[in-house]
Amino acid sequence: MLNLKAKPFNLNENDIKWVNDTLSTMTLDEKIGQIFCLITYTDNEDYLKMLAQKDHIGGLMTRTMTPEELVNTTNRLQKHAKIPMLLAANLEAGTNQACTIGTKVGCNLAIGATHDVKYAKELGRIIGEEASKAGLNWAFAPVIDIDYNWRNPITNTRTFGSDPELVAKMGAAYVSEVQKYGIAASIKHFPGDGVDERDQHLLASVNTLSVEEWDKTYGKVYKESIEAGALTVMAGHIMQPAYSKFLNPELKDEEVLPGLCSKELLQGLLREKLGFNGLIVTDSSAMAGLTAVLPRKVALPLCVTAGCDMILFTKNQEEDFNYIREAINDGRITLERLDEAVTRVLALKASLRLHEKKLEFDLDETIKAMNDESHKKISYDVADKSITLVKEEKGVLPLDPKKHKRILAYIKDSGQSAVGAGVDNSAPGKLIEKLKNEGFEVTIFEPAPGFEGYTKAVSEYTNNYDLLLYIVNMATKSNQTVVRIEWAVPMGADCPIFCNDLPTVAISLENPYHLIDMPRVKTYINTYGGSNEVLTSLVNKLTGREEFKGQNPVDPFCGKWDTRL
Repeated sequence: MLNLKAKPFNLNENDIKWVNDTLSTMTLDEKIGQIFCLITYTDNEDYLKMLAQKDHIGGLMTRTMTPEELVNTTNRLQKHAKIPMLLAANLEAGTNQACTIGTKVGCNLAIGATHDVKYAKELGRIIGEEASKAGLNWAFAPVIDIDYNWRNPITNTRTFGSDPELVAKMGAAYVSEVQKYGIAASIKHFPGDGVDERDQHLLASVNTLSVEEWDKTYGKVYKESIEAGALTVMAGHIMQPAYSKFLNPELKDEEVLPGLCSKELLQGLLREKLGFNGLIVTDSSAMAGLTAVLPRKVALPLCVTAGCDMILFTKNQEEDFNYIREAINDGRITLERLDEAVTRVLALKASLRLHEKKLEFDLDETIKAMNDESHKKISYDVADKSITLVKEEKGVLPLDPKKHKRILAYIKDSGQSAVGAGVDNSAPGKLIEKLKNEGFEVTIFEPAPGFEGYTKAVSEYTNNYDLLLYIVNMATKSNQTVVRIEWAVPMGADCPIFCNDLPTVAISLENPYHLIDMPRVKTYINTYGGSNEVLTSLVNKLTGREEFKGQNPVDPFCGKWDTRL
């Protein structure tokens, strides 16, 4: 039996009456619609009206929009919806992931590098203040994965780090703070990413920890956020074979399923052992990790029967809705299970007071909230306290135009966007401009042709430059299986072959693990982002006006001995 008075819904009698009365008047099509959360890239009113009135969807996620588009989207959906709608965004690093003018406070790994839970709270507060003004009420955040494997192409800067204690504290702080603003947190990606080195967008990845190891790590992290009142959990395309088989010893290897469609993990582990009473939503059902394991017509209904209350996205909307309808008609999804899922959807809406609020949002108030100077100040504080001097060759820093005027800059930029927080592809150029403004002369390296016996002499570098500067701007991205530096031809023309001849500084603006590919560089810095606040603070630190304060939230040495040299 559902207990709607208990944590995390905490509903009163009037709220429960609204939930039950609403459920009792719903048609089958309305119930099916309510368990889907779709996505939009447009604020077109006819399209949004169709989603609300014809498809009866329970929720919708937005991608990054202008403030006008975002407010139009939330207002139009709520205006046309018979039942108030859940409106979500990937609010991991800030509202910049929902709105072009939203504040990017800092990615989770930057927050982790401060080692100060205050900034996880500030992240939740700023997102809450800004997103609520724009009509958003559901944060697909925080990411409480643990970044154990430096090779993982997804988790990386989206996590708070590799220390379960730190991740647990930071995740719970975000949850408790963002929910004060009527925005439901969604802790993700259950049962936990960061152990595997594969991308769950492309396959069902595996959390290979033992039951005991999982309990001490991911179990602790999830328990703290659940106790902090997390309203929702996002279940991922991630298998946890040890727990699945512990809870069901009869399972064969081929019967172990990803979290979002595993009854053992959703019911036995999340609901029963961890005591989670809120709403469970799938990670994107469009990801290949689901149908790489089972046919879609089997997998999608199985997500619901296993315990997910909402399905995130569709591959083909008409077909996916029909898969659920067919499963109801043939009894795979019972009406009782459907009603339970819809009840949790409605209870979530009631817990956010959507049934009582005036759901109309003002563009000017949204813009004002997102232009709050105090929010930008926190962004700078996060940058200041997170930028990490991982290795330092004595006598190189601080940089001084009198000593290091002629800089040869090597730019390694993937030109790709990060999964969660986004990457500014112009950041290396902006950093170079800031250095020029400090009085440095910066030349961008261009590889020249030449093979054995015909390459430039070492003296051409030592005579013409005072410092070599590597600026690496390569972020994790879905469908990208490896985040490694590929050096230029011929023969690795731009790799650090002169780091023993000239002072060399390497800066990673995104992925913190690049020492694996440049182990002998003696001065190495991680910034965990390339925003203006980060670049400004970075230049202040390079020139000695600020100290480096960040503490490694992960192992940037990648477990190798030579990266520490």
